[in-house]
Order: sequence, then C-alpha cells, then structure tokens
Amino acid sequence: MASSSAASSSRALRIGIIGFGPFAQFLAKTMAKQGHRLSATSRTDYSQRSAEMGVTFFRDVGEFIEASGNEVIMICTSIMSLSEVLKSIPFHRLGRPTLFVDVLSVKEYPRSSLLQVVPEDSDILCTHPMFGPQSGKYGWEDLKFMYERVRVRDHETCSSFLQIFQKEGCRMLEMSCKSHDKFAAQSQFIAHMIGRILAEMGIESTSIDTKGFESLLQLKKNTENDSVDMFSGLFVHNRFARQEMENLGSALEKVREGLVQRMLEEQEKKPIQENDKNTN
Repeated sequence: MASSSAASSSRALRIGIIGFGPFAQFLAKTMAKQGHRLSATSRTDYSQRSAEMGVTFFRDVGEFIEASGNEVIMICTSIMSLSEVLKSIPFHRLGRPTLFVDVLSVKEYPRSSLLQVVPEDSDILCTHPMFGPQSGKYGWEDLKFMYERVRVRDHETCSSFLQIFQKEGCRMLEMSCKSHDKFAAQSQFIAHMIGRILAEMGIESTSIDTKGFESLLQLKKNTENDSVDMFSGLFVHNRFARQEMENLGSALEKVREGLVQRMLEEQEKKPIQENDKNTN
C-alpha cells in the first residue's frame, strides 16, 4: 500500500550506522545536514572520512553499541554480508530500546533475520531507499522510499526517522516486505540481469546507435557500476527472483523459436528468379 505521508512529527535523532561504505555515507550526508547526530562503525577504517563528515567513528562494534547511545541503528551492509554482520553485534550491550533499520535492496531476508536477533524491547523498520549516490546526487525529490513498520512501539522515533526522507521530497511507499520483493524481482532484478547479460556480450557504442540501443548501453553501464556481490544478493536472497529468471529464459527461447520458424518459412519460398521464369 502507498502512503503519501509517513509521519507528522520530527526531531533530531542519535543515529548509528553499521557499515559505512559509499551508500551509507551518501545517506549520512543528508542526515547530518538535517541536524541528526551520527556515529558509525565498519570493518573498513573510515575514521578520516567520518571526521570530515562530523560523524563519530568506532572501530569496535561493541564500543559503538555501548558508547553511542543511539536511538536508531541503521544496518547498511551488503546483502551477502548481513548474516555475519548481525552475528557480530553484541545486542546484550545495548543500553536502551533501539529502532533497528535496514536499507537493503531485498526485504524479506533482513526482516526475518532481524526478527530472530533484535531484542524484544527494540523496534524494527525495514526500508529500501530506491535511489543512490548517482540518481540522488542532485536531491531526493520524487525518488521512492519503501518501508514496512515490522515491529514498532516507539512511534515518535520511527516517525522522526521516516521524516528524514519525507522532508527531502521522497515518495513514501508503505508496503509489506513480501510485496516489495515480488515487485523488485520483476523490475530491479530483471534490469540487473539484462544489464549483466549485455555486459557479458560486450556490446559497445557504434556510429549508428538508435535511441533504444543507447538506453541498453546506459543499462549496461548502470549495472556494471554495481558490484557482483549486490547482483548475487538480489538473486540469492529474493525467493521471487528465481521464478523471474526462469521466465526470462523461457521468454528468450520463445522469441528465438519464433525467429527460427520465420527463417525456415522464408527458406521454403521459391527464389524470385524461378518464380519469374514460371510466369513467362
């Protein structure tokens, strides 16, 4: 279901980020601009970059959990590393009930994973900001932000977090994680799949490119900018993607068979020269 308004209340939050790669930094830039207090931890040492952004960085995840006093902890890891990251979090060291938010591109997988490990007194919000550093570099106006309130009791904190994206003009889409993954398999995964196929084919620009072919080249470029790890996660951890890959293969075979049939029909026709002789 779509929601035109995520919430009406907003306040500055203490937000901790686990996994401070490029996407997390992209989100953090806007969060800091809005006045939220940020801390972060990551397997890679981003202490210098964090200092430049005004973000407190912790090398040790345990110290991050204990010292930061976060109201919100945002999981910004890759899909494929989520399981190991969750195992590394010492949830017992949390000093207060906390809202855990994930921003992964698949949703049923983090939903079930978080429900298994997040303490009962803490909340869970599953989200997918459907944009990134390239598509959102000039602002987030009209860009889609999907979310599901999986387990929320502190509605004020949850609403204030959602307001971060609503304030920037995002199109707020409230839907179930299951519905998200169904739609994403038909759209995001298929787009990545075709882009990867085009990359494997090695297609390149020519002097007679049509607009349609230019769109395919852009799709290839966009998917190559994303990691193979992300592409793998879209398939491995979205149960609906398997069926869409089968559908794509079946459709390709059906189109191929249609073309081969037309070719055979043309070959069975008599040559024009022979037809002309018969008419004289």
